[in-house]
Amino acid sequence: MRPNRLRQKLDAGEPTIGTHILSCWPTLVELIGDAANYDYVEFTAEYAPFTMHDLDNLGRAFELKNLGGMIKVEQKQYTHQAMRAIGSGFQSVLFADIRTVADAEACVAAVRAETPGTGGRLGVGMRRDVGTVLEGGSPAYVDALNEVVIAIMVEKRECVEDLEAILSAPGIDMVQFGSSDYSMSLGLTGQRSHPDVVQAERRTIETALRMGKHPRVELADIAGAKPYLEMGVKHFCIGWDVRILYNWWRTNGAGMRAMLTGEAAVPPAPQPVKAGTY
Repeated sequence: MRPNRLRQKLDAGEPTIGTHILSCWPTLVELIGDAANYDYVEFTAEYAPFTMHDLDNLGRAFELKNLGGMIKVEQKQYTHQAMRAIGSGFQSVLFADIRTVADAEACVAAVRAETPGTGGRLGVGMRRDVGTVLEGGSPAYVDALNEVVIAIMVEKRECVEDLEAILSAPGIDMVQFGSSDYSMSLGLTGQRSHPDVVQAERRTIETALRMGKHPRVELADIAGAKPYLEMGVKHFCIGWDVRILYNWWRTNGAGMRAMLTGEAAVPPAPQPVKAGTY
């Protein structure tokens, strides 16, 4: 079984860097690996179209470049998407839309082996993670499932209100605040900088640290990292392929059009998305 790079980093207390892709083109994973600065790639499957074949091909690319693979899965798809992604070679799962302790327990059950004391529901499979026919049902398979990194989104009012109980669910490793969803759940849609939203984000980070969990922050770029570093955050996932492309196309397209038409001004690129947006 392949070592879980993200798990190793977390257990050693080392910082981690990831980046997001919505495209399931595995060549992007190879390019990220060649950039030589990332520990894992998050395939943000909650927002992207994909097939089971895409998951397998992404898994091959992770292995080729010695990268961890994380998948972000949506509510009501926890068990199926987590199971198939792990079977394809993903070694961490980010679960969206957590509201209750029962939700958190369902996330753990979706990735752990169904053995005594784990709370898991996964049985033996014939998938890529076990060489299809080589290690299915072996002790190494069970160990690998128990090493899968479980991350949850704290992005709903109910989750913040019951945060300590939810983070007490055995098996939760990483925690990420989502200001867009949280602001919407408060009736403050789009107000990600509202004091109540900012306070909830700080509470989430401080509670996670106090309870021995690993808070993770999303950033469009590294300009916004300093306040989180000062809070003790060591785990960041930076950039989305689609936003990087959009900003480049908008800025350079406007600049080229200005050169061709003689316009004096080039419209600025849109402001980067605030950390913890989704």
